[in-house]
Amino acid sequence: MTRRLMLLDTASLYFRAYYGVPDSVRAPDGTPVNAVRGLLDFITRLVQDHHPDDLVACMDADWRPHWRVELIPSYKAHRVAELTVTGPDEEEIPDTLSPQVPVIEDVLDALGIARVGVEPYEADDVIGTLAGTAPGPVDIVTGDRDLYQLVDDARGVRVLYPLKGVGTLQLTDEAWLREKYGVNGPGYVDLALLRGDPSDGLPGVPGIGEKTAAKLIDAYGDLAGIMAAVADPSSKLTPSQRKRLDEARDYVAVAPKVVRVASDVPLPAFDPALPAEPRDPAALDALAARWGLGSSLERLLATLRG
Repeated sequence: MTRRLMLLDTASLYFRAYYGVPDSVRAPDGTPVNAVRGLLDFITRLVQDHHPDDLVACMDADWRPHWRVELIPSYKAHRVAELTVTGPDEEEIPDTLSPQVPVIEDVLDALGIARVGVEPYEADDVIGTLAGTAPGPVDIVTGDRDLYQLVDDARGVRVLYPLKGVGTLQLTDEAWLREKYGVNGPGYVDLALLRGDPSDGLPGVPGIGEKTAAKLIDAYGDLAGIMAAVADPSSKLTPSQRKRLDEARDYVAVAPKVVRVASDVPLPAFDPALPAEPRDPAALDALAARWGLGSSLERLLATLRG
């Protein structure tokens, strides 16, 4: 029997929960738990609506890997709160969100929902590796368009992009990608690196916006074809395009490794099956009482039990 796998870009979802649920949602001691309860509500709705057999909460063990920064120093630089020599840099996170992240991790562990993060990789890389090896259909839930590159109709890999919470999701498949951007999944990598992405600190090629990038990919197939056209005086690139792409050769040479998600993360052993009962009921009860998880946890438990 083919099992449906759901992969959560967990940080993307708890950030959305944090900003979508008022911080008046608090634990008995007054600590905000809006991200915790919001994420639990998200998972409940996702399981109810999409019926995954397996679910993995993918984590950022390193949100700004040095191997990416070495290639493009501006990568996520604007989101750094503090540079660290021996480990992952400190990310700028709202003061009332950062204390909730360990609570989220503890609750997922007590529930028995698989939680996977591997240094020095981002959650995107864990998702890319799991999606690439899954034998059955895969739903990737993320608010990060970078993961559109993994869309693959032949393998049943699609992205569920939240438009409003997770009750309204944009189902991203190859037809949607071609309609919106004129590319397939792998083509999205070339599109993204050419146009750049300020939210990730990717400069792109100056003067090459999204529409121009899509036209170039359509005309020359992929990034390699575009750069071959730069060196071909008979190609139909405009003088301006040829000049800009030629001047960006150093960036274009390294950007694919930064933009493309890893597919070879050394994953630990774990059980992705959705639990019908909590792995550690006593720990879960203690967490529910300590953090006032109330109806959010009760609804998720009822959904998991079916």
